[in-house]
Amino acid sequence: PGCLYDLSLRGSDNDQLTIFGPLDQRGEVSFVRVGSDGSEGMASVETEISAANNGGVYEHHVYRLRDGWQGLEILSTVRNETNQAHRFKAADAWKSFSQTGSYRGITWGDAVDPADRAGYAYGWMAGDGLAVPQGEVSLKPGESIQLLRFLAVASSPAEAVGLVLSRSEETGRLARKVVGPEGEPLETPALRILYQEGDKEKGLPAYPDAEGLIDFRFSAGQPLAYEIRDFGRETVKGETTLKAGALEDARVRLTAASQVQFDVRDEAGVSLPCKVQFRGLGETPSPDLGPNNRAHGCLDQYHSEKGDFVVPLDPGSYRVIVTRGLEFSHLDQEIQLGKGETVMVRGVLKRLVDTTGWVSADFHNHSTPSGDNTCGTDDRMINLAAEHLEFVPTTEHNRIYDWRPHIDALGLTDHLQTVVGIELTGSGAHFNAFPFEVVPFTQDGGAPVWQKDPRLNAIILRDFQGQNPDRWVQINHPDMTENFIDRDEDGRVDGGYLTLGKLIDGVETQNNRASDILLGAPYKIVKEPETLARQIRYVREFIWLQLLNQGHRIWGVGVADAHTVHGNGVGSWRNYLPSSTDEPKEIDWREMVRHAKAGRMILTSGPFLSVETGDGTLAGGSTRATGSIDLKVKVQCTDWIAIDRVQVLVNGVPREDLNYTEQSHPGWFGDGVVAFDRTLSVPLSQDSHLIVVACGEGHTLEKGYGTSDQASLQPCAYNNPIFVDVDGGGFTPNGDTLGFPLPAKNLTIGQVEAFLGR
Repeated sequence: PGCLYDLSLRGSDNDQLTIFGPLDQRGEVSFVRVGSDGSEGMASVETEISAANNGGVYEHHVYRLRDGWQGLEILSTVRNETNQAHRFKAADAWKSFSQTGSYRGITWGDAVDPADRAGYAYGWMAGDGLAVPQGEVSLKPGESIQLLRFLAVASSPAEAVGLVLSRSEETGRLARKVVGPEGEPLETPALRILYQEGDKEKGLPAYPDAEGLIDFRFSAGQPLAYEIRDFGRETVKGETTLKAGALEDARVRLTAASQVQFDVRDEAGVSLPCKVQFRGLGETPSPDLGPNNRAHGCLDQYHSEKGDFVVPLDPGSYRVIVTRGLEFSHLDQEIQLGKGETVMVRGVLKRLVDTTGWVSADFHNHSTPSGDNTCGTDDRMINLAAEHLEFVPTTEHNRIYDWRPHIDALGLTDHLQTVVGIELTGSGAHFNAFPFEVVPFTQDGGAPVWQKDPRLNAIILRDFQGQNPDRWVQINHPDMTENFIDRDEDGRVDGGYLTLGKLIDGVETQNNRASDILLGAPYKIVKEPETLARQIRYVREFIWLQLLNQGHRIWGVGVADAHTVHGNGVGSWRNYLPSSTDEPKEIDWREMVRHAKAGRMILTSGPFLSVETGDGTLAGGSTRATGSIDLKVKVQCTDWIAIDRVQVLVNGVPREDLNYTEQSHPGWFGDGVVAFDRTLSVPLSQDSHLIVVACGEGHTLEKGYGTSDQASLQPCAYNNPIFVDVDGGGFTPNGDTLGFPLPAKNLTIGQVEAFLGR
């Protein structure tokens, strides 16, 4: 509260501020009100935190905007009304940016995607009664201080810094018209003013407009060193000293770009969405094509909505890998790129894995409207299409939104199907649900408000905008222990939120992590990455198996929960569901929900697994058998994925007599697309639920995902359980907790080590 959330130039739709908090403003405020309405050329908004509500320290912030300013003045007053000294750090808080820096005491930030052309800068202003702080400030009892900073918004950080400088010193204008070899204007280069920040050389960036023009004010009378750089072109360096009030104009001609041109098609000659990795060879480094949140150039990858595109690259040697998800073949080619040269990469991605009658789906992903990430919605749609997802409900945080207009505008109608949905989130269980309808011009598209009790959220979502028998409701990245075992977290099993399992359709057993379904324990001890402190991690998949044995018939769901494109993007964990059509644009979301509600889902990070009983019962189904049952198991893998183990779980137990590996059954595993195809006889002595796990314990997804987070994952797939009635009395869960007590909350590391037998 009391902070700035939105600041952009009129006519631009590129606001980059998540928050600007003067003096790191946070917590409750006494009031926020309009000070001046702007009718006389000045507008202001005031935020006040009374001393009574702030431990005896009074704070007041005024945001001021005047005609002709390209930014805001923010005046802060702090008064110590206690009887002892008050110390505070005179530093503002802001986020989120692709890069930040400090130029002569002015803090600057660049757009998360520099192509959005938005830059910000702020610096302290001196004047009568105003202090320019140097780090920590100490106020005696009764003493006060006033601090003023100017926050500028512009099309680049250099322009924003120049605006701040111009309020306290003389400036001139630096203009450069950037063109290519034939005089054509270029808008992709960046001009960087070079300066030292500590012991590092930094670059303060400025960007050209559509006509190739870079134009901004900057300090006069001081030597400026700069460079103009564009991918694939030779860098131009220059030095100048601007004159006060004068314009220095010049034309800069860049060399022809070295680039890779792609023509990627399917076997029918149709251009395909795809993903490209560029891996530097020898002394050539892998490129950094841009931030991890965008499709067209994210670190060492490029995601494209079509197969015909061009990527500029610096000259050098590269390995180029082109993929399109888990069903198509891949291209793997080494290239040598010379200065100003265009290298053609042309190829056909063949549909190797036969998924006829099934479509791939991911029920949980995000883009900018979610608020907690900065991946553009168009970028997410391209990411989804490039990784060959087909059914993708819209699931933005706390906002009812529709991805359909983005899909259509990108020409991806033949590749992606969506339905309007939401992720309802708060400081507890998160829920995804669909379908809904966007209510225009209402808060969050008409979304409901999250509740602490997850059962209330499930009921609200089930009935919101009218009851719908085909509505899907799932719990995301669930705390299985709190939700279903130990609700009040007192270390004792109390059944969790009773009846919750009957109010939902599924839980995310997989949320973009390595699979632990074969781990054999409900928890493990891991090291926190930064501090290396040991901590307990509860194993969601194992607890799910325990709960299935207690009679909870809750379907597992695999998702990406993507917030970026490179790294935590979509691609690996997904679901396959039966479909009456193999054409994405014809997918009926109602049919998808009906199959999902019936548990007819296969979860996978790579292999395509099909499992059915001898009588044709699929995942989620129930059947009758005596003594044993046959399972038809087939695993297909594209040419960069492999498996080496198939394990059948009987009531969650990985029985050794149903463990098939390349070493124990070498003739059962194939080297081609069909990696495993057998009918397995499963002896049964009691009612049992059956899950087949196909995994590559000696393999990773590195070829398809390179330097992203998914690369280290093992290929893994498993089905939702098939329930088998052995005694003819209807299915009865066996109650087995698989060698461990149901895990309560707040266990100590010592207790976990004792349970694990260490």
